[in-house]
Amino acid sequence: MASLLQKINTLISANMHALVDQALESNSVKVMDEYIRQSERNLDALEDSAATIGGTVKTLKRKYEEFAAASEKLDRDIDTLLRRGKQDLATAAQAELNQKQQLAQEYYEQWQTQEQEYRRMLDAKLKLEAKLTTIKQEREHLKALMELVEAKELTTKTVKSLDDLAGIGDEDVQRLGDQIRARLDREEARLEIATTDVRDQIDEAIGMTEIELQLEERRQRLGLSGGEDSGA
Repeated sequence: MASLLQKINTLISANMHALVDQALESNSVKVMDEYIRQSERNLDALEDSAATIGGTVKTLKRKYEEFAAASEKLDRDIDTLLRRGKQDLATAAQAELNQKQQLAQEYYEQWQTQEQEYRRMLDAKLKLEAKLTTIKQEREHLKALMELVEAKELTTKTVKSLDDLAGIGDEDVQRLGDQIRARLDREEARLEIATTDVRDQIDEAIGMTEIELQLEERRQRLGLSGGEDSGA
């Protein structure tokens, strides 16, 4: 799993300007085609892995909730047994309660760990899909630029990068080069914004889960039912 995410992060961090420059230097979009193939293969693998992890998250959450509910019932039963003077049964129930609480805690920790891993995978998928879309679009624009350069008989000039396009002197070629550069910059900025938004949402969701659990524990101690508004 770690190696897959590492591959995904490598693809995400690829410099789009460098890819365009390599394509211009070789006068071919093959380098971009290879990036697209690798990205699509790794996206398929990521989707399969994310589905597996997502299923595990649901299972762990369900197990946690089952043991947590059983622990709450046992906790109430122990109080009842003590009130009725059934010390032996209360002792046995307390031992069982301790075991269930331990299992509930273990399932909770595993659930949270896998949940974070699942969110990281979804985040990586979102970022790579966004970058892949941009590369596919710019591949077509770059191909059109190469055809224009050839049509204007500028192939005798060595065009190695977008920066070199600025010195060619042909307005149409310069304009297309500037448009490619501007789009790449804009899409990279959008990717940064999307990444920040997703990370904030994940942090907020995880934080709210912990707060809700803390409040539920406090309601149990105070004998309040969930969802009551004490200030009403």
